[in-house]
Amino acid sequence: MTPSMGWWGVLRLGLVQSALGAIVVLTTSTLNRVMVVEMALPALLPGVLLAWHYLVQIARPRMGHGADQGRRCTPWILGGMVTLALGGWLAAWATVLMAQQLAAGVALALVAYGLIGLGVAASGTSLLTLLAKRVAPERRAAAATTVWILMIAGFVVTAGVAGRLLDPFTPQRLLMVAGGVAVAAVALAALALFRLEGRAEPLAPADRAAGEGAAARAQVSFSQALREVWADARARRFTVFVFLSMLAYSMQDLILEPFAGLVFGLTPGGTTQLSGTQHGGALLGMLLAAGAGSRWAGGRWGSLRDWTVWGCVAAGLALAGLVMAGLMGPGWPLSANVFVLGLCTGAFSIAAIGAMMGLAGADGPGREGVRMGVWGAAQAQAFALGGLVGTAASDLARWLIQASGPAYALVFLANAALFLVAAWLAARIEPRPASPTPMVFGQLKRAP
Repeated sequence: MTPSMGWWGVLRLGLVQSALGAIVVLTTSTLNRVMVVEMALPALLPGVLLAWHYLVQIARPRMGHGADQGRRCTPWILGGMVTLALGGWLAAWATVLMAQQLAAGVALALVAYGLIGLGVAASGTSLLTLLAKRVAPERRAAAATTVWILMIAGFVVTAGVAGRLLDPFTPQRLLMVAGGVAVAAVALAALALFRLEGRAEPLAPADRAAGEGAAARAQVSFSQALREVWADARARRFTVFVFLSMLAYSMQDLILEPFAGLVFGLTPGGTTQLSGTQHGGALLGMLLAAGAGSRWAGGRWGSLRDWTVWGCVAAGLALAGLVMAGLMGPGWPLSANVFVLGLCTGAFSIAAIGAMMGLAGADGPGREGVRMGVWGAAQAQAFALGGLVGTAASDLARWLIQASGPAYALVFLANAALFLVAAWLAARIEPRPASPTPMVFGQLKRAP
């Protein structure tokens, strides 16, 4: 039987995720600002490029199927990181090129952001698949939290270091910094993955029959594997849940700071601090959900399923608070409301990821990658759509209502409704798989 991965292995995968985050934050944050401010290009351009990089991630299920067929995830993780690094550097080059030849720069940017999406799809899906295969059930929520915290650390470190190196800004500095981040990220990922997974060795005699069945399942065509996953009612419901919950999350993400500025009169620095408050709440929520799903908690604080369902309900109630904020204005305790929203979204997201890793293997070995890919693709498409829908809905509501507060309140109300529907879907997912798999969605138990 494949040995379980310990905490040292989880930390090493977290370093890979931080390397991934380092490249992503440079393209989604730094290049975004350079295009709009230094290049004086329309803000719509980076928005379309970011949406494109999410849309490309519809390939996640195919990437996961590739990891299933090979029985090893490391080549897909490292190959994805190399693709991501190449895309990140090409994106910086395209940004510089836009200043001289706009059409050529935009064309190159489309290629670059497509590579970024493919790299994230391959490396991110395979990394989560490896966690699902090798981490013990009682450690999955804590492992997901560890990996995500290290990814956030990659965001923070890269943003700080790159920001200092880019001043005073020149196109040449941008290319050097982007190249340095890309090379450093690939090197860190390669070192962290070195001999982590091991070779795909033959199974022990006691596990040979199960192993042969898993190998036969893994070697089917991608279309057949996808049909088998979609035929599972629990997998379908979880896919819709992921899409709706991430759609609700991404819709509020891009309109919260403009809402605080227009309705509460906060300065850019004030809205940035408000965003930090939300991220702080999310981090605390992640830690709470990870603790609840750990062996130490022993289920006393509720199952991962409970945290997923009630986290969505609580997020909906926190968004209802923002509805009141839009109607009441500056008298509402906005900072506390946003902190609670971050707390709830952080808790439900980590619980959902832990449950996702459990459900990935619920149909037996050989399908973890396809399942993780399907859910990752649903998340990516929700993020691609959510930003556009949230901003467009807020603009439309402000045009119709002619008042910023009630207009934003209407959009937050729609967000809250989506979270409640997502909670209802999560509650309807059967807590026990049809197969005698010890890990289930709601309860973390060992087979007798």
